[in-house]
Amino acid sequence: MTPQPEDAAHMAHALRLAARGLGNVWPNPAVGCILVKDGIIVGRGWTQPGGRPHAEVRALEQAGALAEGATAYVTLEPCAHHGQTPPCAKAMIAAKVARVVTALTDPDPRVSGKGHTMLRTAGIAVTEGVLIKDATLLNAGFLKRVTQGLPFVTLKLGASLDGRTATATGESRWITGPEARRKVHAMRLAHDAVMIGSGTALADDPDLSVRDLGARHQPIRIVLDRALKHSPASRLGRSAKASPVWLLHGPGAAPAAVMAWAATGATLIETVEIDGHLDLTAALQALAAKGLTRILCEGGSTVGAALVKAGLVDDLALFTAGALIGAEGQPALGPLGLTALATAPRLTLRDTAILGQDSYSLWSL
Repeated sequence: MTPQPEDAAHMAHALRLAARGLGNVWPNPAVGCILVKDGIIVGRGWTQPGGRPHAEVRALEQAGALAEGATAYVTLEPCAHHGQTPPCAKAMIAAKVARVVTALTDPDPRVSGKGHTMLRTAGIAVTEGVLIKDATLLNAGFLKRVTQGLPFVTLKLGASLDGRTATATGESRWITGPEARRKVHAMRLAHDAVMIGSGTALADDPDLSVRDLGARHQPIRIVLDRALKHSPASRLGRSAKASPVWLLHGPGAAPAAVMAWAATGATLIETVEIDGHLDLTAALQALAAKGLTRILCEGGSTVGAALVKAGLVDDLALFTAGALIGAEGQPALGPLGLTALATAPRLTLRDTAILGQDSYSLWSL
């Protein structure tokens, strides 16, 4: 069915609702749904924490009898399979919705067009592809996990104007100001996990939690630590029972270190090594297999460069402070092994903002 003039505005509303679930619904997609009847919104819903209930169910419950004859705007094709809950497509049929407008077809092979077919077979008019680019960007993590077996990775860098993250002595607190740090915490909240390398863990003893935002959930805190050098007595170790900590390590990690970390309540994930380093592709595949869809990497220059070289970074979030540190300072990104400018990764600018005295830019690789 041909899109109607009002479809884009209503789908944009549904996408804003869907965004509320980011970081809190994995391994499920973050979906939004609104029901409109006679130009009035009669039901709204978005995927709830943990992925249940689905957005469609919430919207239908709110609309009640008013769902009959309404148009449903859903950011992802309604599911057609029996999982932990009955199919949302069947729920819409039972509610006698007149029309369904979607942004994306669900790539999950259990759905993948079956939801649309089920609706059409029941006599419901279906319009697909409304604001498809916006919906694809919103659920890039879910889509990448389903189609590639990898999470969507955003590499966060904080640096001076000349690209340094710390002085020669390692002092880095704080290069950027409070507004930028608040933005980072908001980004953590919208990701399933925050990831660092062992170097950052040892140097900074970070907590990696979301603070000062009234957060009701915390991201998984991940350390890439081949030899498990980071101490279980660290801030992460001491808080592992309160908020999840996952450590990815190599097969050669000392059994005593494995046992000590396990005693903290942390989850240990053994992965393969290549040339004395964790195989980052295998590590991210292991994280995707556990359900993670969106990871914010706040690791140091070494981990950041390794992820870029391996082609595992999807977005780069750069926070730039109005400061100069000089060539003796520590670089934001480690060696990439480039010998020609033509081989340098080229990024596409997607967003910019001024945050106090600092600037923020978001780039796609």
